[in-house]
This record gives sequence, structure tokens and C-alpha cells, in this order.
Amino acid sequence: MSAELPPIPAPEIEYSLLAPLMIIAGAAIVGVLVEAFWPRTTRFAAQTVLACAAIVAALADTVWVYTDLDRIESSLTARGQIAAEGAVSVDGPGVFAWGILLVFGLLSMLLFAERRLDGGLSAFTGRAADAPGSAAEADAVKRRLEHSEVFPLALFALVGMMLFATANDLLTMFVALEVLSLPLYILCGLARRRRLLSQEAALKYFLLGAFSSVFFLYGIALAYGYSGSFELSAIDTAVTSRTGSETMLLASIALMAVGLLFKIGAAPFHTWTPDVYQGAPTPVTAFMAAGTKAAAFMALLRVFFVAFGGSSWDWRPTIVAIAVITMFLGAVVSISQTDVKRMLAYSSIAHAGFLLVGFVGVYAGVAGSDRVTSVSSVLFYLAVYGLSSIGAFAVVTLVRDSGGETTHLSKWAGLGKTSPVLAGSFAVFMLSFAGIPLTGGFIGKWGVFSAAYSGGFWWLVVIGVLVSALAAYFYVRVIVLMFFTDPVGEGPTVAVPSVLTTVVIGVAVVGTVGLGIIPGPLLDLAQHAGAFVR
Repeated sequence: MSAELPPIPAPEIEYSLLAPLMIIAGAAIVGVLVEAFWPRTTRFAAQTVLACAAIVAALADTVWVYTDLDRIESSLTARGQIAAEGAVSVDGPGVFAWGILLVFGLLSMLLFAERRLDGGLSAFTGRAADAPGSAAEADAVKRRLEHSEVFPLALFALVGMMLFATANDLLTMFVALEVLSLPLYILCGLARRRRLLSQEAALKYFLLGAFSSVFFLYGIALAYGYSGSFELSAIDTAVTSRTGSETMLLASIALMAVGLLFKIGAAPFHTWTPDVYQGAPTPVTAFMAAGTKAAAFMALLRVFFVAFGGSSWDWRPTIVAIAVITMFLGAVVSISQTDVKRMLAYSSIAHAGFLLVGFVGVYAGVAGSDRVTSVSSVLFYLAVYGLSSIGAFAVVTLVRDSGGETTHLSKWAGLGKTSPVLAGSFAVFMLSFAGIPLTGGFIGKWGVFSAAYSGGFWWLVVIGVLVSALAAYFYVRVIVLMFFTDPVGEGPTVAVPSVLTTVVIGVAVVGTVGLGIIPGPLLDLAQHAGAFVR
């Protein structure tokens, strides 16, 4: 008789630590079932409630996980543990990222659910397969069809972002990258208005995104060839010991950097950003601007500090150069933009450069407790930037003409007279982007510049301050246009939103100003997050 095979051990899954991920993933799957079996008449409302309830539940559990990290034995600077058989790192920075991603997701879902602005319909087309301007499209409008599957798609993207920010091995990170990217490619092409522009944006994002994913995957293959492992800590051990080919290591770092820098919109991998931001439905643009950048920056920090930290002298000069180019390009090109969404896109590129300034600063694992670190400064900056971005794009959805949203800057002249509250809210976001005191943006820039200065990059801080002054020009230009320029004709038309968009703008304004006046609580949370668990 043949010998019995030994039993296959079951994987050890820390369900309590991974519950936020599981809640969002489970809600996304339930959302797919709702699409299949729920009556069409109430499906949109059901999807809205399901998505928002799941995010609130996941956010509450994230708070519990964050407070529970103190009870887990770890190093002096790192809090947390490696979960799911080494696939996920549930540590302070990662759980903090979960929290801000869930807040961004909840605010974005409220924008997705807005139906008052387009005659009782959402911002998404009724049938994506219909040719723009066709009789089939007119029939879909007449029948008031809506794409309610945007909610499960957004939830899949959200869980991908959360996993991307906390992946502890490169294969898990690549899977998370695809899970967050594929739904966004679809969502970008579902705009109800200007559908050709929306479909063009989706196609460009898909093609360039797939291309960058290939670079990232090839870099993963080379990292495995160099270290013999996909785990970040094992790669770090191989990098520190320098046992493999130096050429293979540098090629791996370069290729993975291309994939990650593409996602954050850093130059010279930024070309997709203005076209996609302009063409995508504005709620989707808000979701991408806040969520994708936060998730990608956390992945960038984790890969370069945990896996390639021992080779920082090789990659840090390149990151510094990219930071300078990205800041200048975003600020300079923004000045010539006449479309609000394209201006905000180039603004996001400039902010990617500012974040990279903090990235090259002092790492939390080697910094003293009294110093601002790269991780804490980037975490705070991402929180502030995400809030301001979502608020700014929420305002964009309300300035309209007969064709829907009007994003040409000339149409925004006199908005301060037509709707002073709305224009004032947008001015707050512009001032925060510019880094003006008493806004969260000022504290965020102070943090990343302090981190860079602590790391010895004082000259990079000087460049950052000069670029900030340059960028302030086009932010102030928009404020002058809204409040001190006479409107053309009758002036801009402002749609009356439902309570959903009002809540989003209100939360964004309060958060932006509040974090500028009382930044201490969030700064303490970011500082308390500590370093990455290895």
C-alpha cells in the first residue's frame, strides 16, 4: 500500500487584522449580485447604501485595528505584524493609509450617488455600449437608464488601493495594482456627457497603464532573480549582503520605479494625467486624484524603504531629480491651462513632486522621535491633499451650462458674485494647494520640507519653496477670476446639489481649514504610525 500523503496545512489568516479589506471585498462581491438580481427601479439606491455602509463599517474596524497595534510586539519604531502568510503588512503606516483611503472612498461614493445635477440622473451613462449620439443612446436617456455597477467597481478599486498600500510581497502588490487599475479604466469611460472624450480618456489610461504594469512586472521578475524571493524583507537581506548581480538590482529598481511613478503621476510618466482627469466623469476623477495617489505613494515608500533601503545611495539621486522635474513641470504647465480639470491635473503633478521631496527625507526607522520623518510627512500630506482634491472636483460638478459641466476657466468669471459660498469653498482649496498658512496644505508642505531638510537636502527645500511661490500664481489667478472679474453674459450657472454633494464640499472645507488651524491630532497619528514592519 502506498504511504499516505501528509495533510496540507491550512494557511494562517489573521481575520481580525484583515477585516477592513474583507468587508470592502465582500461588499463589492455582493454589489455584483445586486446588479444581477435586484430590481432595476431601486438598484441604484441599494448600491449606494451598500457601498456607503460597507465603507463606514470598514472605517470603524480600521480604527479598532489601529488602536490594537500597540498590543502587538514589534520593534521600537514599527508597530504591527505581517499577516496572511507574509502577504500583507498590517503596520502603522499601512493602517493609517487604510483610514484615509476609506474616507476618500466614502466621500467619492457620495459624489457617485449625486442625481440632482443631471435631471435626476447620475453622472454616468445609461448604456456604455451605445455609440455617442446614436438612437440607442437617446433611448437609454429616455428610459432613464443608469450604470449602478459603478459602485461595486469603485469598491473593487478601493480594496485594491488598500491592499496595494500594505502588500508585503511583490506578487501581492502586482495583483493589488491590477485590482485597483482595471475598475478605474472602466469607470473613466462611463461619463454621461462628452462621451467621446470620456472614452478617449479610458483608452489612453488603459494603454499607458498596461504598459507601465509591464515595466513593474518585469522589475518584479528581476528582483526575484536577484534575491530568490518576492518578500520585501528577503529582498532587503539580499540587497544588504550584495550577493547578486548589481546590474540586475539596478534594473529591477528602475523598472519598478517606472510602474510606481506612473501611478502617482510623476514626470516623465505623467502624460496620461491631464487627458484622463479631463475626460473621466468628475466623481471618478476625484476618486482617482485622492485614492490612487495615496495608495501608490504608500507602495512606493514600502518598496523603496523596506526592500531597497540598503541601496538608497543608488536610487535616491534619481528620485531627487524626478522630484525637481515634476515640481517644475506641474507648476509651469498649469499656468497656461484654460480648463479647470486640466489645471487640477497639472496641479496634482506638482504635488507629486512635493511629496517626492518628503520621500527623500529622513526615514522613520532611523530618525529620532523629535524629527519629522518621510513617512509621517507624506501620510499627513496625502490626507490633506486628498480632502482638498475631492472638494475641488465636487465644486467642478456644480458649475454648469446647457451641455453639463463647464470647465473652461472663462466661464468661471464672476462665480464669486453668482455663488459666493461655492466660490469661497473653491478658493479655500486653491489656497491649500498653494500652501497658504491656516490651511492644511501649509502644514503638509512644512512637513515634507522639514523631512527633506532633516535628511540634508536643504537645497531641495529651497527649490520646493520657489516652485510653491510659482504655483501660487495660477491658484491665485483662479481666485481673482472668480471674485474680481466681470462675468461674460449672465455669468456662470450653479446647479443646486442634493445634500450628498453639499456634505462632501462641507467636509472638505472643514477638514482643509481645520487641519491648517489644529493639525496636531492628525500629525500625532501620522507620527505615531511609526515605521514599516519588516
